[in-house]
Amino acid sequence: MAPRPLTKPRKDASQKRSRATVDALVEATARVLVKEGFDKASTNRIAGMAGVSIGSLYQYFPSKEALVAAVIDRHQRDVQRAVRAELAEAMNLPLEKAVRKLVAMAVKAHRVDPKLHRVLAEQIPRMGKLEDSGAFNRENYASFRDYLERHRDALAVGDLELASFVCVTAVEALTHNAVLAEKLSDKEMDALTDHTTRLIVRYLKA
Repeated sequence: MAPRPLTKPRKDASQKRSRATVDALVEATARVLVKEGFDKASTNRIAGMAGVSIGSLYQYFPSKEALVAAVIDRHQRDVQRAVRAELAEAMNLPLEKAVRKLVAMAVKAHRVDPKLHRVLAEQIPRMGKLEDSGAFNRENYASFRDYLERHRDALAVGDLELASFVCVTAVEALTHNAVLAEKLSDKEMDALTDHTTRLIVRYLKA
């Protein structure tokens, strides 16, 4: 069995200059991934695009996979900043409004740099630290599970753990495929939001 690639940085960037170098490398990695895909990306190509020597790259990152893991971390932080406040707001709304808010939030999350999102979702092999990229989804499951518990009396479903999994997974799958396929207009995305909301609410209250 081939050894698992190293996905952790070699060292933290504590100085302003070193942080700038790391930021340039992460940004260059994202650009190379979008332009050329994971398989064709290389540390030499990334270093060249960042304007950094290959030696400097390896001072901070031991492998291409470590750079990709850093891109994933940055992308997830960007997504979280875009939607976390809305997630908290949704948790205080009545059921139908809460579900609609969650669906709209999922659409917004997938529209954060969708070209990069597509590469990360479709081309990156699941290995090492890259397997941890579902942390934000797990947070969504937990939040929705808590919401369902607070509204248990209005629901027809009994197993709230399963119900939260079904709902969050359905919303994620529908919005993921709709946004990344780049085939739906804003008007069509609004219609998808309506249909998905009805789907989830009827499942919960049937």
